[in-house]
Amino acid sequence: MPEDVARELVRQMIDEVGEDGVAAMGRLPGLAAAVDQHAAAIRDLVAGAGRELTPQFLREYLDEFTDAAIERGWWPDEAFDFETVRVIAICALIRELEALA
Repeated sequence: MPEDVARELVRQMIDEVGEDGVAAMGRLPGLAAAVDQHAAAIRDLVAGAGRELTPQFLREYLDEFTDAAIERGWWPDEAFDFETVRVIAICALIRELEALA
């Protein structure tokens, strides 16, 4: 399988993890709280870098974050581990910003 096709499949899977996680937040208050904490940390990270929080910036951050996580051996599964919750938080922020646009 060509690398660009494999990369696109991984991106689609990551998007699904994020979207499924955003949907699960309504059923799982603990997940919602963890996502809120990650979202706050991401906002602080962006502000500290002097960047603007935009959907485009967040998509780039999502790509970089998941690439690094996968290189460390992470792979999304049913667990709400650090990386999965971070992906959900990024997707939730993207949704929030797009709704405001």
